[in-house]
Amino acid sequence: MTQNDALFLVSGATGTQGGATARALLDAGRKVRILTRNAAGPAAQALARRGAEVATGDWNEPATLAAALRGAYGVFSIQRPDADGTDAERRHGFALIEAARAAGVQHIVHTSVCQVDDHWRFPRWDEGYWDRKYWTDKAEVEQAVRNAGFAHWTVLRPTFFMENFARPKGAFLFPQLRQGIVMTPVLPGVHLQLIAGDDLGAFARAAFTDPARFSGEIIEIASDEMSMSDTVATLARGVGKPLQLQSVSAEAALAAGIYHRWVRSQEWINVVGYRVDAAKLPQYGVPLTPFARWLHRNVAPHQNPALRAVTLSFKRLGQAPGDANADQLDAAAQLAERF
Repeated sequence: MTQNDALFLVSGATGTQGGATARALLDAGRKVRILTRNAAGPAAQALARRGAEVATGDWNEPATLAAALRGAYGVFSIQRPDADGTDAERRHGFALIEAARAAGVQHIVHTSVCQVDDHWRFPRWDEGYWDRKYWTDKAEVEQAVRNAGFAHWTVLRPTFFMENFARPKGAFLFPQLRQGIVMTPVLPGVHLQLIAGDDLGAFARAAFTDPARFSGEIIEIASDEMSMSDTVATLARGVGKPLQLQSVSAEAALAAGIYHRWVRSQEWINVVGYRVDAAKLPQYGVPLTPFARWLHRNVAPHQNPALRAVTLSFKRLGQAPGDANADQLDAAAQLAERF
């Protein structure tokens, strides 16, 4: 089988990381099959229009995973953190690994999180202050990937996604954006390492298409780094709207309605933070996207009239559906699905 004939199954393809990986592979002319619970959903259909095969599957039903993996050379692995006490991340990660091995998959690219190796060294770890299960689940699934016996494996460890400021995530993670406020426990001078979703996808594509170079690699990735105050200033310039950074206590953030796990993760940035060694990244030959460029490409309304419909979470729809032409609405829908 040549690389051009190889089939890649992408899990999480309707989200930021899986979607970026699927698009990157499709743009390179690779054969892509996406795994989704809702084949008729807009995100899945957008990828289908680009040439992806859509497989309907459920993490809890091994037979559907086996069917989706049939004939696959490579698998992109991503799981949602457990948020409901069902042990979902571990169960789903182990289920995909087992099914991929049974299907004869040769290369798995798994996405985890930066600093996962050091979780037990975090200050206050023994107190249970941080979300221990978030870190231990990711560590255990990552370890299972490395020990599963695949011919090739690659682990990617991203940092803070730029897409966290965009719909639909931004409306949930930064609900005060509608009022022009970025409320966060992150202190103004604390540095934030950010990654563009498309950069994660580009690394996954590079790993799949050059296994000799990327096999056995654990790669921590950040596309840009700046203080929180500079991040908000860059964000304001990118969207052409004044923004105020409000660095608040964890208690104030919780009182303002910010999700409790998100509050704790932002406290973690102050105390520990992402620590990618950016000097190591050029060796992989994957271009990285500065935050200002990401905003210019994806958010700035002057780039495309359709972007007005799907800009940051504090922006309202720029036009009613009846006022937009079909091309604009299609472009807007595709961008929205990426976020």
